[in-house]
Amino acid sequence: MAAARDTLKVESRDEFGSRTSRRLRRDGFVPGIVYGGKGDTRHFKVNARTADTFLAGGHTLFDLELGDDSKVPVVVKEQQHHPVRGDLIHIDFLEVKLDEAIQADVAIELLGTEDAPGVVEGGVLEHVTREITIEALPTEIPEVIHADASGMSIGDTLQLSMVPPPQGVTYVADDPEEVTVATLSPPRLEEEPEPELEEETVLVGEDGEPIEPEEGAEGEEGAPAEGEGDAASEGEQSSGDEE
Repeated sequence: MAAARDTLKVESRDEFGSRTSRRLRRDGFVPGIVYGGKGDTRHFKVNARTADTFLAGGHTLFDLELGDDSKVPVVVKEQQHHPVRGDLIHIDFLEVKLDEAIQADVAIELLGTEDAPGVVEGGVLEHVTREITIEALPTEIPEVIHADASGMSIGDTLQLSMVPPPQGVTYVADDPEEVTVATLSPPRLEEEPEPELEEETVLVGEDGEPIEPEEGAEGEEGAPAEGEGDAASEGEQSSGDEE
């Protein structure tokens, strides 16, 4: 006997449009649509807190009660959230037949990450693919797919082909060997800062060689050149002799 499914109760609505949706959100409701298998749609509203609590439970298949006591099996088709606050602002459900396989997106969760030899050695584990599309009967869609990373060493790559799908589940991927679930890289080494070099001003000549300062040149600016003083004295003496 199949296990009983949880039920989410919503209210039908017959008013549509962006203005109506904004008013519903101000009143604490989330607008939504149920898409039927034959293309028909039904509009509803649901209390925002009730929807958040119910969807946080990770339900993949549940019954939707539309206010007229009729229940239909549905899966979540799409959720829209406010880009800043993150609040749920719209939700779409898809009515399904329990004996027909459907496609759904399921989260991938890594197990044994702390026990992986590469992580113990200081390697960096990166979770690359966090969600995968699967195909299964609505009653066999898992809430999450577990991937065992406990045996990964540094340099290892965990491909989707190495993750056994649950019973009744098929991965929707062209080549599971090309889908990387996780990688384990060597430890990242911190670069040591280069030592600061003291700057020293050096005069360079035309030939590129440094010019050494001359001794006694400092502080002699404006003094007469060598021989100029003696020449001046000799000139004054000659002038005196002529008189």
